[in-house]
Amino acid sequence: MTVETKAELTQEFITGYSKQQGEPEWLLDLRLKGFELSGKLELPKPEKTKISDWNLLTFTHPGEETPISSVEGLPHEVKRVIGDEQGAGNVVIHKNGRAVFQALSEDLKQKGVIFTDIQTAVKEHGDLVKRYLAQLVKVDEHQLTAIHTALFNSGVFLYVPKNVEVDVPLQSVFWQENGDVGLIPHILIVAEDNSKVTYVENSIGAEQGTSVNNYVAEVFVGPGANVTFAAVDNLGKNVTNYVYRRATVDRDGHIDWALGQMHDGNTVSDNLTILKGDGSTGDSKSVVVGRGEQSQNFVQKMIQFGRASDGQILGHAVMKDAARAIFNGISKIEKGATKANGEQTERVLMLSEKARGDANPILLIDEDDVTAGHAASVGQVDKMQLYYLMSRGISKSEAERLIILGFLNPVVEKIPLEGMKKRLIDVIERKVK
Repeated sequence: MTVETKAELTQEFITGYSKQQGEPEWLLDLRLKGFELSGKLELPKPEKTKISDWNLLTFTHPGEETPISSVEGLPHEVKRVIGDEQGAGNVVIHKNGRAVFQALSEDLKQKGVIFTDIQTAVKEHGDLVKRYLAQLVKVDEHQLTAIHTALFNSGVFLYVPKNVEVDVPLQSVFWQENGDVGLIPHILIVAEDNSKVTYVENSIGAEQGTSVNNYVAEVFVGPGANVTFAAVDNLGKNVTNYVYRRATVDRDGHIDWALGQMHDGNTVSDNLTILKGDGSTGDSKSVVVGRGEQSQNFVQKMIQFGRASDGQILGHAVMKDAARAIFNGISKIEKGATKANGEQTERVLMLSEKARGDANPILLIDEDDVTAGHAASVGQVDKMQLYYLMSRGISKSEAERLIILGFLNPVVEKIPLEGMKKRLIDVIERKVK
């Protein structure tokens, strides 16, 4: 199915697709609600970014893909992302919006950990999925969330029971081989009381084709739980990206975001953390490289309800060529969140005269007994740093490369897998070359 206009998003197609997947009635009802709202709701309106002329609706909905029996059947780039045997033992891989390979160690299964593709989870763990699905990113927020709910075709469900600590990272890969296939993944992560888990995500794009990535992640962090969410986003220049990542954190819980946002196409990315419990903490780090004529809009937001909660936001970006981007860091401390702390820093490095970066740190404070601060900078490569390195015999291009890597290092170092960290560095170097 090619969704070229809202009129071609039909009830018959959605019903047929849901039935074909063997989905329960409650999910079909949710999908049909998304269909109904898609024709009534408006597009979202990100600040200072006009998206009405972006390709947001033209893509091919995926058909069947042949399952892969082992990692040996994967292309080199995907195997390189997964890494060693330990990585291959705890992974979910999607090809063109369909799950084709997954594995979870017997030890984690015995502990009650669930890590599988979203379609399997709906069939085998329907009550759990129903409890959390579309609770943080609502179907009726705007037209794109409605379309996402109606058509999501991939994603993972990760569930960690109470008091279980997962010592190895759990990985997912969204591999787009056909550049016309729409990626509509839904990530659902539930970490119960005093649990611990690291989730690592890679997207790998096709070089040709025109498509859409309508992505949603919902993360529920229970009391005393600790979740690390790391991702390297890298889809092609003809893929339009609308990315929602949201988390809610209960008492004494913690979430750590480490995001390498490297998409080459026009992108809106909204990362929201709700620190609702007393003593809850959130740390959101994001690195961006824009090039060509990309238009991008990034929001990192912490809303703090909990007393003595702590929200940290760090965003570093490099813009080159004629790329332009908006970076909004928002710290919101609600009434009653006494002793809360909210800090944020946004820094943008521009490598050409035509590149544009707009960094906007925003503090919204409704409580007196708190601490909060922000910093922002937009500028070019430091000429003194460049001169110092070149005076040591380093070429100008190599000196610029070293300065850029050092500028982005605070986020790169937070990536929890060495293989993934290396991939992020490779992507950064390729984009700033």
